[in-house]
Amino acid sequence: MSSLKITDVRAIVTAPAGISLVVVKVETSEPGLYGLGCATFTQRYLTVAAAVDDYLKPFLIGKDPRRIEEIWQSSMVSSYWRNGPVLNNAISGVDMALWDIQGKLAGLPVYQLLGGKCREGAAVYRHADGRDVEELEDNVRCYLEQGYSHVRCQLGGYGGAKGIRNKTKNPPDGVYFDPAVYARDVVDMFDHLRGRLGYEPELLHDVHERVPPIVALRMAKELEPYRLFFLEDPLAPEDVAWLERIRQQCSTPIAIGELFNNPQEWVGPITRRELDFIRVHISQIGGITPAKKLAALGEAFGVRTAWHGPGDVSPVGHAANVHLDLAIPNFGIQEWCGLSEQLQEVFPGCPTVEDGYVYVNDQPGLGIDINEKLAAQHPCSNELPRWTLARTPDGTAVRP
Repeated sequence: MSSLKITDVRAIVTAPAGISLVVVKVETSEPGLYGLGCATFTQRYLTVAAAVDDYLKPFLIGKDPRRIEEIWQSSMVSSYWRNGPVLNNAISGVDMALWDIQGKLAGLPVYQLLGGKCREGAAVYRHADGRDVEELEDNVRCYLEQGYSHVRCQLGGYGGAKGIRNKTKNPPDGVYFDPAVYARDVVDMFDHLRGRLGYEPELLHDVHERVPPIVALRMAKELEPYRLFFLEDPLAPEDVAWLERIRQQCSTPIAIGELFNNPQEWVGPITRRELDFIRVHISQIGGITPAKKLAALGEAFGVRTAWHGPGDVSPVGHAANVHLDLAIPNFGIQEWCGLSEQLQEVFPGCPTVEDGYVYVNDQPGLGIDINEKLAAQHPCSNELPRWTLARTPDGTAVRP
């Protein structure tokens, strides 16, 4: 198979669960040998698909799919401008597909190519929400009864559930929240949950960058007595200089980086030991190839992984997450949103969860496939999610 070549590269868009997903299929000159990768950037899925079909496809046809590192490096610089989410996701789709092909050629699951298992299953956390603390408590208990030991706790979604005080007249369209009210409610929420549930469950919270840095610092300090497993994204990428102040003043574990694109964004916070968990959307940074390097950097400085795993990651992306989770020594936790029956029908071979741990099958490659006929029955809708139109009471557009 010395003359193995890439013969086709194409984006497949589908929305079996109502969320726009992008999957890349890389076909080869060997009959029946192809790979799948996740390139999902839900809010700009058409742009990613165009980058795959119009630019990466002609660039990659004829290349040897086994040269994963060379293809990743040359693809990254081929547009000159780089390290943006659109091209990173497009490259990720190709990169994961090449790892899938490599595993199929070797007859091994991808985690074996990454060094083999460090653990049998990866611990996951689930999302619990509620309109009030009582409903939230019930939902947390439900997950605990199902065998999960880690639960992310939100009250009324990102930014909180309470009404807006003193809202501006003639408010523009958007999802309004009050950062000050939200910050107070989060502390009260954990006071309630710890009082009712005790300190055995591992509880998490996602700020989603919704408060000013000084408020994030105060929240981290006030939440310290409640011993969170981690506080997620208290700061936006633009504000990471504040990590030093948070670390100096409290011991609340910090997970950050969901919106990081450039590998250099990680170097300072990790080497200065200003965070505890690498919180990244793997396709956002370009796939498995950069993720395994990022994990190795974190390992050297005692930082664990917590790959992004919400509904806007395709099942192919979830499989890639778990293969990495199994193989890296500094794994921390895996976000898990649950995969609907429709997703599992479109993507046979999905990872499975049992008693709070996620497992992949032992099929070669990523172990997951796509039924393109079924995928075509779930078209995407080109509408922006409303939660991205976040506003404060005076109508100012802020980070969602």
